[in-house]
Amino acid sequence: MAQPGSDALALRVAIIGAGPTGFYAADHLFKRKGLVVAIDMFDRLPTPYGLVRAGVAPDHQKIKSVTATFDKIAANPNFRFYGCVDFGKDVTLADLRDHYHQILYATGAQTDRRMGIPGEDLRGSHPATEFVAWYNGHPDYRDYQYDLQQERAAVVGIGNVAIDVARILCRSIDELRTTDIADYALDALRHSRIKEVYLLGRRGPAQAAFTNPEIKEVGEMADADIIVRPEEVELDDLSRAAVEKSQDRATLKKVEILQGYALRKPTGKSRRLISRYLVSPVELIGNDAGQVVAMRLVKNTLVATPTGALQAKATDQFEELPVGLVFRSVGYRGVPLPGVPFHEKWGVILNEKGRVVDPDSHQPVIGEYTAGWIKRGPSGVIGTNKPDAAETVTCMVEDLARGAILHPSHPEPSAADALIRQRQPNCFSWEDWVRLDKLEVARGREVERPRVKFTRVADMLAALNR
Repeated sequence: MAQPGSDALALRVAIIGAGPTGFYAADHLFKRKGLVVAIDMFDRLPTPYGLVRAGVAPDHQKIKSVTATFDKIAANPNFRFYGCVDFGKDVTLADLRDHYHQILYATGAQTDRRMGIPGEDLRGSHPATEFVAWYNGHPDYRDYQYDLQQERAAVVGIGNVAIDVARILCRSIDELRTTDIADYALDALRHSRIKEVYLLGRRGPAQAAFTNPEIKEVGEMADADIIVRPEEVELDDLSRAAVEKSQDRATLKKVEILQGYALRKPTGKSRRLISRYLVSPVELIGNDAGQVVAMRLVKNTLVATPTGALQAKATDQFEELPVGLVFRSVGYRGVPLPGVPFHEKWGVILNEKGRVVDPDSHQPVIGEYTAGWIKRGPSGVIGTNKPDAAETVTCMVEDLARGAILHPSHPEPSAADALIRQRQPNCFSWEDWVRLDKLEVARGREVERPRVKFTRVADMLAALNR
């Protein structure tokens, strides 16, 4: 019998998730010398690229250019894309075991962590990821509604996603109309009455998770002033000592930028982005109709843990912010996949260096792997997933060398293709996506935008005469 990974029998790999991690893993596999690989990539949506399409802010077109790299990977003749195929529904884990030698899960962190405070479920309180998906035209969220008639909004969290949400709320329509933001979102934001957006961090400026380009960008918005309280960006003794010890240039620059904002005087722009530090929400307050009308905050101080890390500790000082719209962006977690071991507390697939681990035996599950945020949790930027995927691929190659792979009963590519098309006749090929991509770009060209997205699956199918 031919050896999988040879000219006589390609190593058949199924990748679940068509985001950056999935493509990086495919690239690492294709580049392994002496290894012949055939990759089938699956995604629940008809479109590839994951968060690059549905998560990266529409005013960050340069970041989205990474898709050119993914397109080169997809051009490999041993690559196939199956969009509109839902793992666990259209194809099961048993199906994949029957058709592939190895299976890689790269589904990311799809939900927000909760704040765990009273009033969190009041009307007007939302997960930030859903809002991001909404303004990016994700089909699952395009019909969501957000009350942009409120005058004040709060974004809880100070990571890059929180900054994105605050910035989109504060951008002028002239700035947004040159992006690929969803048409319906552009129209809703055109009629927005929001005047103030609070960006709330539980720790100090030195511990903020956003990157310097992100915080620098909010100070350059056309029609929004950024407001920072001088006392909240003045480093406490513990933070100063930590920064001086580390001499981390990025952190030093971050603090410098924020302290520079604190010296700025408002210029009378129509909106204000108010960036706060060392505060935590303890309650959302609603009216009789169940609508958020205010947020109760507690003032924090920083204390050192036994490991030396600085942790926020609540004081006895409270304040109330009058806000009618709240977005939580306090962390993200993965969603369990049918039949795949999952760590509920951590929100990741149970694994060791990318090998899926059985929770009972604590041994690797033969032929199953994971990479990206669903493997390690939500940390890093898009590029961080490249070395992460490499680590997993190394494990896959090692296991192949020692024969620890699945032995599918139907390893021929035609068998998997026939099964998938029988289960999901509307599945999207890579060729289908290329056609749809050209149509979106052409629609955008007509109105001087990068693209105008199709935001309903039915419309995507209709555009391709399906």
